[in-house]
Amino acid sequence: MAQLSDDCFAFGGPMMSVDEAVSLIAARVSRVSDVETVRLAAADGRVLAGDIAAPLPLPPFTNSAVDGYAVASADLPTSEAQAFPLSGRVQAGASAQASVKRGEAMRIFTGAPMPEGADTVFMQEDVRLEEGNVVLPAGLKPGANVRPAGEDIPLGHVALQEGQRLRPQHVALAAALGLTDLTVVRRLRVAVFSTGNELVSPGDHRAPPQLFDSNRFMLMAMLRRLGCEVSDLGILRDERTALASALRDVAGAHDLILTTGGVSTGEEDHVKAGVEAVGKLVLWRMAIKPGRPVAMGIIDGTPLIGLPGNPVASFVTFVHVVRPTVLALMGARQEPLVPLPVRAAFAYKKKIARREYVRVSLRLAADGAREAVKFPREGAGLLSSLVDTDGLVELGEQLTRVEPGQTVGFLSYASLM
Repeated sequence: MAQLSDDCFAFGGPMMSVDEAVSLIAARVSRVSDVETVRLAAADGRVLAGDIAAPLPLPPFTNSAVDGYAVASADLPTSEAQAFPLSGRVQAGASAQASVKRGEAMRIFTGAPMPEGADTVFMQEDVRLEEGNVVLPAGLKPGANVRPAGEDIPLGHVALQEGQRLRPQHVALAAALGLTDLTVVRRLRVAVFSTGNELVSPGDHRAPPQLFDSNRFMLMAMLRRLGCEVSDLGILRDERTALASALRDVAGAHDLILTTGGVSTGEEDHVKAGVEAVGKLVLWRMAIKPGRPVAMGIIDGTPLIGLPGNPVASFVTFVHVVRPTVLALMGARQEPLVPLPVRAAFAYKKKIARREYVRVSLRLAADGAREAVKFPREGAGLLSSLVDTDGLVELGEQLTRVEPGQTVGFLSYASLM
């Protein structure tokens, strides 16, 4: 378990930018030490605990890239087509029974090892057969349509790097190298709870002034998409002593504590006081909309993050605070979010020195360009604004307004996990 210092999240400035938050987390949060070995089929989504050097070259032997005819480059026709007698054939998964002699061609199929004496392959579509010979056209370059051994990955090359979050393509590469097991960082254990007397869990009786808790389930789903093991602690009521006791009880058994609601300076917001009773807390005033405030705490070496109670603010701050924290604890490489350029189909004003995220849907304009259409209503409490849109337009700190037709950066919801 990663033990963090009490001042891990200390920040001296009056307002923290998104980039400063991500950089501070990456610099100060260390990886959990425990690793485990998993079968290759179960490795998707896990974080690699060490580099993997290629135990064999890929491809492991020189082979044909196409179905066709293998010849020696010294025999390539230069000015006009030339007929070659066929000396045999070689299929994928088999070796040639004989070498290719000068002035001969051998039938070969995609993936078959190149026969001795041949180093160039003509595609079958480019040749014709006449009376047992194959007629090869002039103009092919030496070495064409051949995949040399190690062309993809040389022997001993670092094929997969420590900290890589494994996706299907990485699993495929490990399989191509003949690996059956991978050493990965163990899954993070994250405790999640909501706070507030106004909340009840779905399925429980709801009094007229109460709401069903939605944030907790959204955050647990987001954590699981990052590969975490999640402990659902339910709803903690607005009682400082009980809240402090619950935090102290879970700290030692988890790598991260995540809460939503109760992190402002309001009279009835007790998370701040509860954390300070058993640990250290810093209230980050982040230059982000929607999203502030965010509470960053340490309880017995375990980090705690308190997100805002409004669901859209909770979603956005999860992406920019919780996600990089989880990746750092996993030892995963921080993967920057790269907005895709789209055309704004809306006008918008914002404050300078604050990064803002606008919920948008994409549409295809008449000229074929992708346009971002702003959700028609404002408000960080509108869950429908996340459901009925495709992603977020990211507006940088120095921008103060957006006009229709302007190019803006779009982040799909899928890219945020």
